[in-house]
Amino acid sequence: MADTLTETERSQRMALIHGKDTGPELAVRKMIYGMGYRYRLHDKRIPGKPDLVFVGRKKAIFVHGCFWHRHPDITCKLARMPKSRLDFWGPKLERNRQRDEQVARELAEQGWQALTIWECQLTAMPSVAETVRSFLDR
Repeated sequence: MADTLTETERSQRMALIHGKDTGPELAVRKMIYGMGYRYRLHDKRIPGKPDLVFVGRKKAIFVHGCFWHRHPDITCKLARMPKSRLDFWGPKLERNRQRDEQVARELAEQGWQALTIWECQLTAMPSVAETVRSFLDR
């Protein structure tokens, strides 16, 4: 199936997508700050530049978009594959997934613990808050 947008329209749409300070990330940051935790953002010294970094605890939190990071939960409706340009999207999204796995390995090798919060989980913020509290306090 061919792309339904022109090259210019596609470029304009893709330019609207940002890698940090996304809606899901801002919601998680607000929740965690409200819980009394303090963190650093996107620390370039840490593998993968985690969304939230808790240096003293050696813990990192990633807020992943289900589409971009290929959420492996088969019930996640946000992780669907595009209907067009599969020859482009398949390898691109697979590289993202592989990079996430590599970052997790590097963090573990450096003694860090990481938590991934998926975009689709944000529909149940109390559950996310409980997971975060458990992760940070252990």
